[in-house]
Amino acid sequence: MFIKFNGFDFVEGGVCAAKGFTASGIHSGIRKNKEKADLALISCEVPCNAGAIYTQNKVKGAPLTVTKANLSNGRAQAVICNSGNANTCNANGEEIARQMCEIAGNALGIPAEDVVVCSTGVIGLPMPIEPIRDHIEPLKSSLSVDGSIRAAQAIMTTDTFPKEIAISFILDGKVCHIGGIAKGSGMIHPNMATMLCFLTTDVAIEPEWLQRAIKKVADITFNMVSVDGDTSTNDMVSILASGLAGNSIINHEGSAYDLFVNALYAVMMNLSRELARDGEGATKLLECAVNGAPDETTAKKIAKSVITSSLFKSAMFGADANWGRILCAVGYTDAEFNIDRISVHLASAKGSIQVCENGAGVPVDEDKAKQILLEDEIKIIIDLGYGEGSAMAWGCDLTYDYVKINGDYRT
Repeated sequence: MFIKFNGFDFVEGGVCAAKGFTASGIHSGIRKNKEKADLALISCEVPCNAGAIYTQNKVKGAPLTVTKANLSNGRAQAVICNSGNANTCNANGEEIARQMCEIAGNALGIPAEDVVVCSTGVIGLPMPIEPIRDHIEPLKSSLSVDGSIRAAQAIMTTDTFPKEIAISFILDGKVCHIGGIAKGSGMIHPNMATMLCFLTTDVAIEPEWLQRAIKKVADITFNMVSVDGDTSTNDMVSILASGLAGNSIINHEGSAYDLFVNALYAVMMNLSRELARDGEGATKLLECAVNGAPDETTAKKIAKSVITSSLFKSAMFGADANWGRILCAVGYTDAEFNIDRISVHLASAKGSIQVCENGAGVPVDEDKAKQILLEDEIKIIIDLGYGEGSAMAWGCDLTYDYVKINGDYRT
């Protein structure tokens, strides 16, 4: 369920909600299962300003290297992405990624350097170019303003549902849009991004300010998601801005830039929640809110520490109010703070219960706690009682199915 913010309305269309964009997704043969789409295309009718952020894993997928070079001028007009093969740790990986750009560029009549290229799937498998080359025409022909959902499906790997969102808002007297699709279910513990997320907007904004905005918002959304503590090799968030909304171009700090950042947060935060909700094998979305910390950095570290704890995640799977695991994760956080005023509440649609006060346990109604933790969305509310720092992180429970999924992921 999406969280709504005042001033921003949810609309249909995903990445095609913004003016100028179309999308498509088809099965090309990269994946053996013919029922699953594996090749996505997003295109704009005009050249766009663009920005992106990438994984900090030292082992990077070849498409990230090629995309980073292509976006060095802050411009792009299309995105091509395949699932089923990550094109990572391949001797000819960059050559294949460049060929994907050339194939998409030729089909769309744009320079290859104006294409964002991405891949996701198994690491270390040779990446065939033939399925992409042989299916680019039907992929291009199926481009549509209704194609966002098909593109979202085509980038999925172990995801159980496609993730897309779009909002509209008024900026400079013009109706503007931001839309996005994302994929991610496992191997999520990003340092700069998430698995894959493609964003589009019709807001007019210069590349420098677009890049600032996406980095700023990612730090408090996608950067605060953890499913399993593993940072992927292919993580990327990209954004294309067509400028077709007709607002005065954003090129400095001010109310217009702030509004755009807030709109971007509404999109990226909701996609982050959906990624956590769909964690591999997950049955529950976990949201950890930290308040009263000495500063925001400390709050962020504590929230991520808790949401990443395997012991705590396992307890949530079992609906066990084992609050000691929360304090344990708080305590080993790499930051300086006191815990003598810390309080912890657990909450869900079934109510709220306090389990810790001033760093010590309080009497807990275990039956009530169980009912609260049996819900599919759990909030962990931590207050250190010392400052103004706050942060929020998202994750999921750790279940038997996570091991089953990853025990034979490659085979």
